[in-house]
Amino acid sequence: MANLPIIQPDNPILRKRARKVTSFDAKFQTLIDDMLETLEKAPGVGLAAPQVAVPLRVFIARLPDDEEGKKEFGDNAGVLYVFANPEFVKTSKEMVEGIEGCLSIPGWVGTVERHEQVVIRGQDRFGKPIKIKAKGWLARVFQHEADHLDGRLYIDIAKEVWQPTEEDEEETALADQAKAE
Repeated sequence: MANLPIIQPDNPILRKRARKVTSFDAKFQTLIDDMLETLEKAPGVGLAAPQVAVPLRVFIARLPDDEEGKKEFGDNAGVLYVFANPEFVKTSKEMVEGIEGCLSIPGWVGTVERHEQVVIRGQDRFGKPIKIKAKGWLARVFQHEADHLDGRLYIDIAKEVWQPTEEDEEETALADQAKAE
């Protein structure tokens, strides 16, 4: 496995629609393994192939499985999701705002409105059909990563974008802690 470089918005690959995955061969499996290592070292909760300069319609996602993650995300904590050729077949009318960041835009965050729930289908890492209903943070991650496959970044749809200060991070940590209690 290899830790892949994560590209930034100045790389045109990040702004183009990715190509459909047509082969689930050993090379594709290596890409998934390398993306997972890259995600773990970054660290992040999602990574799309275009972010590592591979213009294919595939992303991975994994919510934290530490103690706090298990409390907040339950059965979804630590599960590795691999979606090739994903498409949303249903989205909730209910929209929610949340703060997002991106491994391709380090040091910045933004307020983004997303669907509270989605049903997404595609193929797993071996090409088998999958369909998942997701809500909350997992739904947000799926939407964020799927946007990358169409050349869209969260900064394109954010209501506001800013560089968080240490004070912002402390407030977020305190709010997360209060939620857990």
